[in-house]
Amino acid sequence: MDPSLPGIAEIQSAAFEIFNGSKSQDGSISEMEELPVPQNIKISNITCDSFKICWDMEPRSKERITHYFIDLNKKENKNSNKFKHKDVPTKLVAKAVPLPMTVRGHWFLSPRTEYTVAVQTASKQTDGDYAISEWSEIIEFCTADYSTVHLNQLLEKAEVIAGRMLRFSVFYRNQNKEYFDHARDAQENRMLPSVKDNSGSHGSPISGKLEGIFFSCNTEFNTGKPPQDSPYGRHRFEVGADVLFNPDTNLYFGDFYCMYTAYHYVILVLAPKGSRGDDFCKQRLPALDITNNRFLTCKQDEDASGSLVFHHAQDVILEVIYTEPLDLALGTVAEISGHQLMSLSTVNAKKDPSCKTCNISVGR
Repeated sequence: MDPSLPGIAEIQSAAFEIFNGSKSQDGSISEMEELPVPQNIKISNITCDSFKICWDMEPRSKERITHYFIDLNKKENKNSNKFKHKDVPTKLVAKAVPLPMTVRGHWFLSPRTEYTVAVQTASKQTDGDYAISEWSEIIEFCTADYSTVHLNQLLEKAEVIAGRMLRFSVFYRNQNKEYFDHARDAQENRMLPSVKDNSGSHGSPISGKLEGIFFSCNTEFNTGKPPQDSPYGRHRFEVGADVLFNPDTNLYFGDFYCMYTAYHYVILVLAPKGSRGDDFCKQRLPALDITNNRFLTCKQDEDASGSLVFHHAQDVILEVIYTEPLDLALGTVAEISGHQLMSLSTVNAKKDPSCKTCNISVGR
């Protein structure tokens, strides 16, 4: 026998490698064994902290695939909020399961956040290494806002600390003199709704979407009247509580948050029944009984007059959004005597993600 020819054992080994594929010396998989690159990736069933992912794959190659590698990253931009913990991995190694596959729990997924995702297929080898495909195309998607289920969880937390109810009689809005001059001169003597800023919970469905006018109603414990200090301006519009809040108004819970302080804020929405704001809130926010809730109530007085009586929670700061334009003639504008405390402003305020009082165990 020619000694240069391979022996039986070598022929069998070569045949096995040809049939099953083999890794080259550098550890890469041979051309015969190349794993399929995921195609036509689809993202669906997106919530604030989970999503489903699916892609096309040749049926004959499925049996070779043991794992998926999923690379998930927050989309890069100048305002991107990076993962808080540097050691949190961005690559998930998941056992191959029937698609679509739900991704949740392995990630610190934030609500209303843009992400990029790419996928590899992989085959775990006998030596413990992985043979992997090329990366798929990169797909972009955005997680969802809090659902009403999540908002109800926030609502329950807010109810715990709301405190006893105090009587009040007016809603008020502080701004600078120029704001009210502009309303008189350019807006037919009306304050007009504007889009809510991004203050509060990151997953709030009203941020950047709901249009309204912010009002306050909190009173000082010792006087029963609105405080004389305000972070928003030295001029104050006051209007009788019954103008904004009455049996023809629906009341919704919007948010619960704090800004690294002991103070907690509750956002409520007042929407005249059948208004555009009311339609918006019905689809997204928990509705409250105007006569019986822990934050803001409107009831008929028990005496013979039957007039409306109003109460607000003592231990939270209420931010009330009224969804419709409002004529200045319905109230009064006057200068307050106190200070403009800018440090108390909640404009675009970021919620403290570490507060156990006002955070829920979903997203970040």
